[in-house]
Amino acid sequence: MNTQFWLIQAFNGISYGALLFLIGSGLSLIFGVMRIVNLSHGAYFLWGGYIALSVIKLTGSWALSLPAAALGVALIGIVMERLFLRSEGLEYLRTGLIAAGLAILVALAVTRHWAAIFGTGWVAFIAVTAIAALAIFVLLRRISIVPVENDVLRQVLLTVGFAFLFQQAALDIWGGNNMDITPPNELTRSIVVGGMYLPLYRVFMIAMAVAIGIVLWLVMEKTRMGATVRATVDDAQMARGVGIDTNRISMFIFALGAFLAALGGVIGGAFLGIYPGLDFEMLPLAFAVVIIGGMGSLGGAAIGALVVGLADNFGKALLPEISYFTLYAPMVLILAIKPTGLFGRD
Repeated sequence: MNTQFWLIQAFNGISYGALLFLIGSGLSLIFGVMRIVNLSHGAYFLWGGYIALSVIKLTGSWALSLPAAALGVALIGIVMERLFLRSEGLEYLRTGLIAAGLAILVALAVTRHWAAIFGTGWVAFIAVTAIAALAIFVLLRRISIVPVENDVLRQVLLTVGFAFLFQQAALDIWGGNNMDITPPNELTRSIVVGGMYLPLYRVFMIAMAVAIGIVLWLVMEKTRMGATVRATVDDAQMARGVGIDTNRISMFIFALGAFLAALGGVIGGAFLGIYPGLDFEMLPLAFAVVIIGGMGSLGGAAIGALVVGLADNFGKALLPEISYFTLYAPMVLILAIKPTGLFGRD
């Protein structure tokens, strides 16, 4: 193991940490602002990759797939946040969607087990669905439901449910085969630095993460929008008291988190591949980044991503038998010393 080995492993770890920063920073901001444990965050990473594959197939442009996938998943995130993660606004639409989903399950069961009575055609199915949806809608409107932001268990159940829905939808739309995103030929080459051959695509990953990190820092620290976000992270009730629209801030941050995760899915799809189950593989790594760095901190997300990336790469290279231990040991150590993370606030 010479110096070149250590330098190459460090470079690989830093480039992997750059990818983890994209998914971890969004998750950190979402929890910091909304106090919601979003277990569907890995699905945004997966869907970003799949949407990018579709865009590349239709247009042949890898560059176009980056904003298209990120904006598409950000729109999905906005719909999810507006309809299901807020306790006020759009109640009728939210209840109607839930009632329609439950009614479809009821109609499937009824038309299957009592086909002799209700029939098996589309007319019978639609009729049973409509009747069941109306009954369920009326019932749900009469039930007093605790706001989701006040119940951590409901947050976990709701977001993990969406994670499974997104995963199944991806499987139904794109199939279960492993797919790879092919970047432009210019990024598939290697450059020689000090006698070492470094993949140009990994250099691009690091540069992209640095550029995004700088832009996010400037927005959060130097703009009025950033000031309102930081105020909401510090004390949401006080922020509302001084006139800050925290609902709009929540929507912006949730969309930003989904945007960054999807962007990571497009960039990471070139060397990780895109396949069913990738979302649940990336989710624990994103949480490790957030736990190490601290909730709601961009600087913490950057440091956490770097630590996790280096620990994962060196662990697999030096101690492959216990690579999971070397990956999560820093997280356990930091939790024992500082439970709020390196840059988290008490």
